[in-house]
Amino acid sequence: MASSMARIFSLPRSTTTTPISHLSLSKTRPFSTTTHDQLNLPSLHPSPDADQMSQLLLHHHNPYHPTESPLQLIGILLSPHLVHQTLIRLRNVSKIALSFFHWAKSQPNYRHDPAAYHLMIDALGKVRQFDVAWQLVIEMDNLKLKPSFATFGILTRRLISAGLTRQAIRAFDDMESFVEKETSRDEFRFLLDTLCKYGYVKVATEVFNERKSRFGVDVKMYTVLVYGWCKINRPKMAEKFFREMVDRGIEPNVVTYNVLLDGICRKSSLHPEERFERTIKDAEKVFDEMRERGIEPDVTSYSIVLHVYSRAHKPELCLDKLNMMKSRGICPTVVSYTSVVKCLCSCGRIEDAEELVNEMVGNGVSPTAGTYNCFFKEYRGRKDADRALNLYRKMRQESQQLPSVHTYNILVGMFVKLDRMEIVKEIWDDMKASGGGPDLDSYTLLIHSLCEKKKWKEACQFFVEMIERGLLPQKVTFETLYRGLIQSDMLRTWRRLKKKLEEESITFGSEFQNYHFKPYRR
Repeated sequence: MASSMARIFSLPRSTTTTPISHLSLSKTRPFSTTTHDQLNLPSLHPSPDADQMSQLLLHHHNPYHPTESPLQLIGILLSPHLVHQTLIRLRNVSKIALSFFHWAKSQPNYRHDPAAYHLMIDALGKVRQFDVAWQLVIEMDNLKLKPSFATFGILTRRLISAGLTRQAIRAFDDMESFVEKETSRDEFRFLLDTLCKYGYVKVATEVFNERKSRFGVDVKMYTVLVYGWCKINRPKMAEKFFREMVDRGIEPNVVTYNVLLDGICRKSSLHPEERFERTIKDAEKVFDEMRERGIEPDVTSYSIVLHVYSRAHKPELCLDKLNMMKSRGICPTVVSYTSVVKCLCSCGRIEDAEELVNEMVGNGVSPTAGTYNCFFKEYRGRKDADRALNLYRKMRQESQQLPSVHTYNILVGMFVKLDRMEIVKEIWDDMKASGGGPDLDSYTLLIHSLCEKKKWKEACQFFVEMIERGLLPQKVTFETLYRGLIQSDMLRTWRRLKKKLEEESITFGSEFQNYHFKPYRR
């Protein structure tokens, strides 16, 4: 086992990595317009100076005092690239990120560019501080930085993800007065795509019907709506829009068919066996219609069917379909391989899954964090702490693919339940050092797990740390902690925690008096 596992990390790796989830093809929609590149958000790059600045702020930033003091000690010359990379590393701690952003703005010989504002707006939107995000948009306009479609795209996406669809549409409509140009069809499609991505397809359809005469329609717009209805498991409505598109004389393409195919396969029940067989027959009908129109199914088409086999726990069918793809000259992607790896792992065939990962790497397809998460989930189910820890440490040391926040969360939850707190601390510290987390889900998971173990002191410490980092606890987290402390006769601890929160609420407002930041009250 050990030698087999080592081989996963010992072979040469492709220099390109596709950041794709193994869970569902819907999360990697090829037609999606909501990408970082199109919204002009800078991506993470190596930067020792940004590492130093972000770690200094994370470890020494006092929520009751200005940010300047720790940063003045290191004397690093600010540049747009350095500010971008530091904000990216602080994206999950919006309060500290805003404090740094505010400090950088006041430094001589430096001026924020639009990308810095975009990163900050995105981080604030993630924690629903939309009043502050709007202030930054207005500030950009006042400084002649000209908010763009990217600015409003980021704001709109975060509003929709928070469920504020009407506010998002109003923000979209307000865009023209800031950017001083008419909204294009691509930008309108972005709005529809984002609404559908977050499950608000009825709103998207309403907006589409109201405005299609203004923007016109095309195959991409209809594909977005077909995807949306499929996402909420309304295949008949998806087919209705598909047929409407055809009746208008708009020819579907392979992406449209893949979306329809994914909708048929995505949430269909696969048990008992006849339901699985019916789903596969329906998928084959879509393949036949594609070929009748002269459209050859591509790697995504086959990967969707592979995912059905994986969900149905059919390892042999998965392997047969994978081999058939290769025999037809279709090179499997990381999504294709990961679906099979997931199936093998969930069926207990860990060694076979490891061999398949070796094959992936040998074929120049780099495994993602999602691929490795298949192994971690199986180890979690088996309560196999040793193998999970060995794989995690090898992944950290030898793999170009760093663990994702989801990877860290799987492991934190697993080791808390196994009462291996020393390992939880190691993973938590690694997550902080990676710059990718912890995020709201990480804190929520850890605090709830600690409450289940009645580790009240540790739960309170992480609760306070979460708030100091600018993450607003969910109501259920607050109530779980409160109820547990009262039932455990720890009223004094609760009062100290409540006092701490009240102090934080007061100082939170004073530290950011120029912004309409919402204090943390419950």
